[in-house]
Amino acid sequence: MSSSVERKRIRKSPEARRAEIVDAATAVALTEGLECVTLRRIADDLTVRPGLISHYFPAVEDLVAEAFGSAAGRELEALLPAERPGGTPTEHLARFFSRTSGEDYDAISRLWINARHLSRYRPVLRDRVTAQEAAWRGRLEGLLREGVERGEFRTQDPSVTTVQILVVLDGLGAHANTGTGGHPAAVARMAVTTAEHALGLASGALAPGGPASDTPN
Repeated sequence: MSSSVERKRIRKSPEARRAEIVDAATAVALTEGLECVTLRRIADDLTVRPGLISHYFPAVEDLVAEAFGSAAGRELEALLPAERPGGTPTEHLARFFSRTSGEDYDAISRLWINARHLSRYRPVLRDRVTAQEAAWRGRLEGLLREGVERGEFRTQDPSVTTVQILVVLDGLGAHANTGTGGHPAAVARMAVTTAEHALGLASGALAPGGPASDTPN
């Protein structure tokens, strides 16, 4: 006698399904660009109906903004985590700079370029870009202020120093689409040099691979 076993469909929770959609959109954004994030494309990648995607994100603009916010938020947590491990502000800042290079960083730099361009025409994305920029400034400024309070850094205005550092990093990141491997060493470490000078640190104090950046995570 033959028998058949009915396959049980695993129903994901709304939270898990939404996270899956955002993860898929984030992957597309990082590898192909935000323009490629569409409801149908994400549905195809997840082998579901487009209606399921639109149930969670009725407007594609919301999904595009969420994909960018997810990628940018993960980058911030990787470079400047809210809960930092033991170590001094100088060590944390050195680790931060040591991570601002390589293909992974170039990929997120390309995404920032992409998002800032598109945000001129997409208000929802523009709001998310503005929020992420504020998060970056707040996280880095908090670290600099901690360093000042501990006597490690010397700057009259940590907020100004924060912007100076980020402007240099953004300038270097703007070359991500054309490759950054050919930069002379003096150019590649411009952000580090700017920080050392603005914070009253000795040259090399924040250099990647130096004593400060070797502190375990």
